[in-house]
Amino acid sequence: MNDSNLSANDRVFLHRSLEATIRIGLLLIITVWCFKIVEPFIAPIIWGVIIAIAAHPLYSRLLRALGERHKLAATVFTFVFLVILIVPTVMLTDTLIDGLKMLADKIRDGSLTIPPPPANLGNLLIIGEPLAKFWLLASENIHSALQQLTPVLKVIGSWLLPAATGAGIAILHFVVAIIIAGVLLANSSGGNRTARAIAHRLADEKGADFSDLAEATIRSVANGILGVAVIQSLLAGLGFMVVGVPAAGLWALLCLILSVAQIGTAPILIPIVIYMFYTANTLTAVAFLIWCIPLSLLDNILKPILLGRGLKTPMAVIFIGAIGGLLSSGVIGLFIGAVILALGYELFLLWLNTDSSSNSEQ
Repeated sequence: MNDSNLSANDRVFLHRSLEATIRIGLLLIITVWCFKIVEPFIAPIIWGVIIAIAAHPLYSRLLRALGERHKLAATVFTFVFLVILIVPTVMLTDTLIDGLKMLADKIRDGSLTIPPPPANLGNLLIIGEPLAKFWLLASENIHSALQQLTPVLKVIGSWLLPAATGAGIAILHFVVAIIIAGVLLANSSGGNRTARAIAHRLADEKGADFSDLAEATIRSVANGILGVAVIQSLLAGLGFMVVGVPAAGLWALLCLILSVAQIGTAPILIPIVIYMFYTANTLTAVAFLIWCIPLSLLDNILKPILLGRGLKTPMAVIFIGAIGGLLSSGVIGLFIGAVILALGYELFLLWLNTDSSSNSEQ
């Protein structure tokens, strides 16, 4: 009797185990399959959420100005942001192509002139002497100097095509992300309820606080890092265009990249200032130098004001999270890293306070 009952129980257990395994396996297959289908859109969706959160205060003002018409406000928002993205991209491409074409034409017809190197350039440690020799060769015979650079130019050329392709894909992603952001903003009330419901399921009564923290952190990083970088690069590009720097759009793009990477615009501005003193008249060069000095220091003024604004989390935590995320996951890691580290910091404080309060009760 016991053996028959045991075997019956074993059969029931095996049947239920097999059924549970099949169900879990099917759920895993469906989950992986859904992820594979959505994977090409993950980056635009994340960017769309980030843009929607960062731009929501501006969208709210626009919504009030348009009489609380959500669809119209979202349409205007999407159109304006697409123009902001596309117009500078077209201008950058035009200036880059024109600059490269002008450089190629001057090299071809021999009209490209490079001034001789400064007399004290050779006194620089390590690089001074070879740099002075190469500069002198370039000022006397540009074709011979370019022949020496042939291996380097080949490497740059092999990197340039994939980089241009990646830049084109990134721009396409941002176009899709802006459209997604417009859709999210048009349904912002429902999206906010969904986010809070998910946060509540994950963290109970603290879920709303963590949801607000993530939202505020994204806005803080958008204003304090990306916003400052965009302002610096636009002002730098305006200065380059006014004084007639060749390929001004390219240098402005490099300023944007270095500003986002927290290196600053100085590595771009200093060589261009030196170039202006050698090629332009003194008044123009001095005016450009005066323009560049406060421009290079602008992030030191704006970043402490904007980064961490409206947050209880220390600015150092937000900054470390943003830079760590940038190094590990690219530009999108600026936001993800800052949000994750801010949430981890708050969870750590919550754990400390809970432990302290339990000890005091005992």
